[in-house]
Parts: sequence; C-alpha cells; structure tokens
Amino acid sequence: MVIKEGMLTTVQDLGRYGFRSFGVNPGGVMDRAAASLLNQLLGNDENAAVLEMHFPAGEFLFEEATDLAIGGADFSAELSSGPITQWAVTHARKGDVLRFVKKHMGNRAYLAVSGGFKVDEWLGSASTSLVTATGGFDGRRLIAGDRIKFKPGAECWYSSARVGNSLVPLYSDSPILRVTAGPEFDMLTGISQDQFFTKQFAISPQSNRMGFRLNGPRLYKLSDTEILSSGTTFGTIQLLPDGQMIVLMADHQTTGGYPRIATIASVDLPLIAQLGPGSKVSFDLIETEYAERLVLDLEKSFAFLRTGLRVSCGSL
Repeated sequence: MVIKEGMLTTVQDLGRYGFRSFGVNPGGVMDRAAASLLNQLLGNDENAAVLEMHFPAGEFLFEEATDLAIGGADFSAELSSGPITQWAVTHARKGDVLRFVKKHMGNRAYLAVSGGFKVDEWLGSASTSLVTATGGFDGRRLIAGDRIKFKPGAECWYSSARVGNSLVPLYSDSPILRVTAGPEFDMLTGISQDQFFTKQFAISPQSNRMGFRLNGPRLYKLSDTEILSSGTTFGTIQLLPDGQMIVLMADHQTTGGYPRIATIASVDLPLIAQLGPGSKVSFDLIETEYAERLVLDLEKSFAFLRTGLRVSCGSL
C-alpha cells in the first residue's frame, strides 16, 4: 500500500512494441538496464512490471511478505529493519515499511518485487501512459492509499543474489554518450559538427519523459531546407529551430520533422535516463556496427547472469 506518494511514481515495464504505425510509442521505463537486471535477480521475466520513482520518493507498506530488489538511482532505501543494499535481493516481511531518505545519485530508482506487480495492461504492456491515461495503475501516477497486488513469484530463485559491478551501468552526472550519426547529420555546418563532439550540453529544466532539452552552443544548418516527418526512437537527437537540441526519451513521439542529427547507442541510454536538470552530457561518435556489437555483448552478459542464477537455484 502507498502510505505517502512520491513526486512521480508510476508502474512501468520495458514498453509496448508493434504499434508505432498507429502512432503509439513504446513508452516503458527510462532506465531499461536497471529494470531488466532487478527482475532477473528475482527470477521474474525481465519485462515484469516495476515501479519507477523520482525523488522525493514515496513510502510503501508491505501487507504481504515478499522479496524485492532496488536499483537505478540511489535514494538511500530503508526497510523497517534497516538500510537496503542496491542491486541485491532483500526480504520484506509483512508490515515492513519501505522509505527513501536521501538522494545520493541519479534521478530514477526502480522497485521490483518477486513475481512483478499485478496491474492493468494496454496493448500487451503494463507501462503507464500518462498522456493517454492507460496501462499501469488506472493510467496514472500512484497516490496515497493505492494498493497494488503482486503476481505469483518464481518457484525458485537465489535469495542472496546480487548484480556484479560489471553489469551495473556506469552512471555519472556528466557522461560521455556514444552516438551514431543521424540521417540529417550532414545538414550541420562543419563548425557545428565539431562543436557537437567537443562541447558539453546541459539538461534543461524543460525536460520530461518525452524528451530532454539540451542547452549549449547554438548549432547551425547549412540551409533552411525543410524535411519530411520521419521515424524517431528512444535516443534520437533532434536539432530544434532555435539551434538547440532535444534527446527523445521513453515517451517520445513516433515521428518528427526536426533534423535527426544523431542517435544515442542503446547501451548508453541508461546513463542519460538517470540525469536531471543541470547535468551535462557530451558525445562520442561510433560506427553503427560497433553500437550493434555493444548490444550483443551486453545481452551475452545478461544471459550469463540468468544462467548463473538458475545454476544457483538448482534449476540447471
């Protein structure tokens, strides 16, 4: 039960896919690595519903005993019995209260429970769409008094499991994000291309789950030629008419008419997902083939984690 509501707590999963042609974006968690890792620790499907929380986060009463895991941002989580270790399985007893006392790092923390949260789905996903008021818990943020049930947990999981440091994203308040050149990158002037890769850009307060606006040196196009609206994705970086940029985030629109000058490598999306106003980013150009190899390497690491957990559980 939600005792005290947080700034913005919603139910999310990895998103809904297959509906972009109808104008429905995938949505889902901002930090997909965090949600996936926490679910795997608990023996859940990696797409199980979790809570995405911002600071100040809420307080939660466990009306049933369960195992849980917390990761992503570090908000100094505490159960009635004491502090909680991030990226590890923790047992919550019936009557325990979960609270978050201090923000140390990051902007979005995730709570996963054994079995996942039992909520409404829309188009096959439990992710909350605040714009359409669908999915999740009545299509809205959680407020005091809300009660969310859990799905049945796995028959076996390793109760002492924790994520190794090598799998935890290298969060930073000023990360260098690897990007591939976008379809309209060559529309930038040579000087602007150079500035894109040599300057830092700050996250604007005018940022949300749809997009992070960046403040930095103004970038210029070679001409004012209009382009047709084209497909976009999580991590697309667009050039706005005022010469500033916007990074499309989890709730991005499916198409856009602004130049797509770059796309953040998917393995680095968790890094920008944990940023907030005032944080700074810079960009490093990589080839598409290398970005794909990074994804494959990460998936192999996740597969090793799943195998290790099954071995520990005795299911292999």
